[in-house]
Amino acid sequence: MTNKGPLAGIKILDLSWILSGPFATMTLCDLGADIVKIERPPFGDLGRTTRPLIDGESGYFFSVNRGKKSIAIDLKSKRGKELFLELIKDFDVIVENFTPGVMDKMGLSFEKIQSINNKIIYAAISGYGQTGPWKDRPALDVIAQGSGGILSVTGQEDGPPIRPGTSLGDIGAGIYCVIGILTALIERNKSNQGQFIDISMMDCQIALQENAFMRWHLTGEEPKKLGTRHPTAVPFQAFPTLDGWIVVALSWGVPEQWNLLCSVLSLDKLIDDHRFKTAESRTDNHSDLEPILNEAFKKQTTDDWIDLLLPMHIPCGPVNSIPEVSQSEQANARNMFTEVSHKTFGKVKLVNSPIKLSRTPAMIQGTAPDMGEHTKSILQNTLGLSDQMIEELVASKIIWEQRAEPDLE
Repeated sequence: MTNKGPLAGIKILDLSWILSGPFATMTLCDLGADIVKIERPPFGDLGRTTRPLIDGESGYFFSVNRGKKSIAIDLKSKRGKELFLELIKDFDVIVENFTPGVMDKMGLSFEKIQSINNKIIYAAISGYGQTGPWKDRPALDVIAQGSGGILSVTGQEDGPPIRPGTSLGDIGAGIYCVIGILTALIERNKSNQGQFIDISMMDCQIALQENAFMRWHLTGEEPKKLGTRHPTAVPFQAFPTLDGWIVVALSWGVPEQWNLLCSVLSLDKLIDDHRFKTAESRTDNHSDLEPILNEAFKKQTTDDWIDLLLPMHIPCGPVNSIPEVSQSEQANARNMFTEVSHKTFGKVKLVNSPIKLSRTPAMIQGTAPDMGEHTKSILQNTLGLSDQMIEELVASKIIWEQRAEPDLE
């Protein structure tokens, strides 16, 4: 399962682990970049121990490291550092998500790396970035969501902070890291120079909430938890139906949608109710309106309401479960799930790239690597090391080479 995507020829050394960095390099791999994952022998990426585990293999690791190669080098050893600094001569990008200063302490700072390859692009993801009073603090996903404000606006009104059902802290940073790398690659075509990319998970959480911060700075009104509803558009939320939930979202500046919705719901009396005439008044009187809409939507099934509302050009849709999305005709028509073979799991469906390109499509490039699976081939093909040199490095535990299981018969 290989494809020469739009980033074919771009070579990336991936020192990252768990999710934020691996998600970024997974995205670049789907786009055709050659990703060489550098792991710490003998343990490797901690994602390899994350559930779900089947026969000791992590589905978590499989999903975000598909298509990559793995080389295991002890970067704390002198010889390991030398191998790494030799490798970077042949690569375009480095990605890491350590706490700031970790690479510097190992003698592998950006300045050191740039002195060897001034075209290299170095992307560093961390909880709070490389500057500021919090830069040395460790931060995992939920900590970044908390410090960046997402948890304060997620959940039901007057309820406790609620973590969204996905790792927005890690994935948001991974996506912005991809944007930074692609931008730096384009700029390098003009300057012929690399640069340092500083991605803060907290910064990315702030960026994802641009509207909330705009409203706070403009009006002085603190954004609050609103459940599924929108702060300025009503109705723009989920409602319970006879058999599940439906999401309805009226567009701004289309007042006739409200009238049509009232008609379909047999709530014509609301059309002339001064409390609900405009989006602004409906927002101000949301506590009066929501119970009325809830009771109206409970009278029919989700599909029945969708069949009635869509012909009226009222934006709406189901609240699907994960199994329902996996079976969705729309998602599968878009090829959003594709089977990937794994030596332990067999064929498993993974989420495909959402980036649809007409000539050079993005796609999953293959399965996830075993730890150190490509150590020997990369060191031989890139650095020209002999079998004897590799054996000596393995014996001294500077590198780890994945080898076939011994025949016990």
